[in-house]
Amino acid sequence: MKYFFWVSKVPLWCSFFLISMNVAAAQFTATLVEADGAPLADGVIALIPAQQPNYTDVPTALMDQRQNMFVPKVLAIRTNTQVRFPNGDDVRHHVYSFSPAKKFELRLYHGMTAEPVVFDKPGTVVLGCNIHDSMVAYIYVVDSEYFAVTDNTGKVSISAPAGSYQLQVYHPRLPGDYPASAVQLNESAAAQTIRLEKLNPPDNAAPADDYSNLF
Repeated sequence: MKYFFWVSKVPLWCSFFLISMNVAAAQFTATLVEADGAPLADGVIALIPAQQPNYTDVPTALMDQRQNMFVPKVLAIRTNTQVRFPNGDDVRHHVYSFSPAKKFELRLYHGMTAEPVVFDKPGTVVLGCNIHDSMVAYIYVVDSEYFAVTDNTGKVSISAPAGSYQLQVYHPRLPGDYPASAVQLNESAAAQTIRLEKLNPPDNAAPADDYSNLF
């Protein structure tokens, strides 16, 4: 008696497709607004995964200095990211932070001569210039690769694998930490509106004096 066996040969690309279906990406969209409904730019919205990965790579981000201002005013980065601080001005800057998440100092310099700084702990880092008091900026370090900064309409759109996350919100005008909340992300997740109450007034720093322009 002869026996016949049928062997199914599944193309390799089909296997990848079946695996990817189990970790399908979902889209999280949100709008950040003030108490009166006005949109809030420069807010950071992050999705923190339940399983924290161990980040071993060190990506690079930039915080520039142009026309006696930090650019951008708000920078969001993942933990274990190095930030370079190029000085595009004709004057020297002295960048520092006293924030617990990262204390550092880059003494008076021009161009690209300052060493990069690695931000290895999550938290808010407030930047200043020891010469130009009007220079203020914020680096928000998050334990996630899924984050975005709100645009002028207060909106963000974040692509992340479906699953459970903690939603974290940051803004320079928040007087304290915004309470984190649980988010279940799936393919049918609805857009959210996040309303921030009791914000500090907008930062209207005084312009630098003539003395500071000598550096």
